[in-house]
Amino acid sequence: MAAAEQQPPAVDGGKALSALLGGIAQAAYYGKVDITEELLRGQLYPEAAPEEFRALRAKMGGLLQSIASADMDLNQLEAFLTAQTKKQGGITSDQAAVIAKFWKNHRVKIHESLVNQSCWDNVLKNMNWRVDLKSQSRHVDQINTPVAIVEMELGKYGQDSEFFFYCFCCFEKEMTPKQFHSVFYRSLDENFHQLCNRYMMS
Repeated sequence: MAAAEQQPPAVDGGKALSALLGGIAQAAYYGKVDITEELLRGQLYPEAAPEEFRALRAKMGGLLQSIASADMDLNQLEAFLTAQTKKQGGITSDQAAVIAKFWKNHRVKIHESLVNQSCWDNVLKNMNWRVDLKSQSRHVDQINTPVAIVEMELGKYGQDSEFFFYCFCCFEKEMTPKQFHSVFYRSLDENFHQLCNRYMMS
């Protein structure tokens, strides 16, 4: 009876593996340095010997790294995991199912984390723009001319934005839509690069 009680149900084994994958992802992709090997073993696989758990963690971490670095879609994932189940010293079909489910649920978040980690400098986090009519001006002929107001947000991912930048672009009343777009995007490009250069020099 005691020996039977020590064997966890299959669902518990799946939950433990899913939690292990979550812990690996937290440590590798989300900067959770407190998720240690000892913590994971103690909470998820307390009966496993340290070297046995270390091997399991290394195997699952390697598989997750391969899947994440390739940003595998469902077809690629299925082919990859199937190959792993046929490989000597690979994984079981039950483990493959757990990994597949985990990746389907966490793919977007892990991919975003990898992209964010690859950005060393400030990036354009958001941009909004609208076109208004100028209601006040020192020159009467500029009243009611189109003005494009552009808001650009720069900063590092995971941190507060460093600052906002507003670009005001004036246009002639007689401009065609094609001319308007040409002037607008040229002005936007020039102001954005000026902003980036000014920030890099500050």
